[in-house]
Parts: sequence; C-alpha cells; structure tokens
Amino acid sequence: MKIAIIAINKEGKKTAQILNRNFIDSEVYTPTNKISLKNLVGEIFNKFDGIIFIMALGIVVRVIAPYLKDKYCDPAIVVVDRAKRFAISVLSGHEGGANKLTFIVARILDAIPIITTASDTMKKIIVGIGCKRGVSEDTVKKAILSSLEEKGISLKEVRLVATIDIKRSEKGLIDACSGLDLPLVFIDRERIKNFCGSIRRSEVVERNLGLKGVCEPCALLAGRKAKLILKKKIYPGVTVAIAREDCI
Repeated sequence: MKIAIIAINKEGKKTAQILNRNFIDSEVYTPTNKISLKNLVGEIFNKFDGIIFIMALGIVVRVIAPYLKDKYCDPAIVVVDRAKRFAISVLSGHEGGANKLTFIVARILDAIPIITTASDTMKKIIVGIGCKRGVSEDTVKKAILSSLEEKGISLKEVRLVATIDIKRSEKGLIDACSGLDLPLVFIDRERIKNFCGSIRRSEVVERNLGLKGVCEPCALLAGRKAKLILKKKIYPGVTVAIAREDCI
C-alpha cells in the first residue's frame, strides 16, 4: 500500500516521521508558501492508495471534498489528531482499506482507533489473546480458529483481537491477526491490573507480570458490556478467551 502522510505543524511533522519509519512505501508532505494544503491534496489524491492526515477532521473534510469520486477508486483516508489520541477511518473503509490502515496507525502511535462502518461496528465478538514471546504466526492462527470453531463462531463475526500492551512488537501475533484480517488492539497493563471482574488466575502471568491473567481481562476490557462465552483455553504458547458484547 503506497501511503502519503500530510502534516501542517511542528507536532504533526514529528508524528508523520514516526509513521513514515513504520511503513515500507510512504512519503511525508507539508504545505508550503508555494503550494496550499488544498492544492497539495489535489496533486497527490489519486497517486496514493492511502492518505494519512495529521490535523483536525474538519480541515480534512473540506480539503478532500472536491476530489471525491466513489468508494471504489478514492484512496483510504485516515485522520490523526494533533495529540495522537485518535486515529479515525474517514473514507473508503472497506474497499480502500482505511479501516485496516486505521488500526495499523493506532498501533504505531498507541492511539484509539475510530471505526464507524456499520458492518464492523455491529460485530459483537472479542477475542482475548495471551502468548509467549516469539510465538509463531501459525500457532496463533490455529489457537484463534480452534477457539472460534469450538463455540460455532465465524471469523466474520469477530470485531477485534485484544492483548496486553507489552505485545506491541510480537511479530507472530501481529502477522496472525493480519493474515486473518482481524484488527488487533492493545490493552494497557494498568487497566488489566485494576480489572475487578472474575477471571481464571494464572500463576505464570502473576509471577512474571504481576497480573491475574491476560486473555480473559483483555477480551472483557476491549468490549462494551462484554461477557465471556469461552473462558481461557490453553494452547501451546497461546491462551485464548472469547467475549460477546451486549450493547447493541
């Protein structure tokens, strides 16, 4: 995916460079005295598969409006706010891949991903994952698919996968979720530590991380009014729990 990253101020430029280092094929742009933001967008709009704007959403809506055609040819548009709190999928969520790009950006910046497409927001299944360091992609995939099969749940019903924040660089886990086309989010360790719900305790996790568990609290914390429908299942190097949201 060829990506353009556009920033308009000092903080935005720093964020743009962080993102640029994490993508294989990306370029950073900033408007200048010679070319306005509107004209810059017009020049590059159809040259990239995705455009990440680091600025207010309102600005982006105004500058992209003249160049929109349809969801089958418009680039994926993602907006990141100045403080890096949110990554918002704005345009071409499915066909253009903006939803997937949003989760990637959110993971890089430790931001909250905002997705509003109905087919994604109406999904209710959350998969919580715990894993050993260096776990393979295939091992994680098998654990997820086996757990879903046990409960008679289709992969298409899964809204996202959740794990602890220290797994941000766990390649096998990241690649497995990407291969299954499942968004991956990371739950802050302190939120898990302060979680008061009833979960199965893990002596290993408690000894190494000072937490009661990982997969069950992650599944519950990642959803709204979520309830476990599959308690912790243990696989070689992986633990899986499944929760269903009760908010729709």
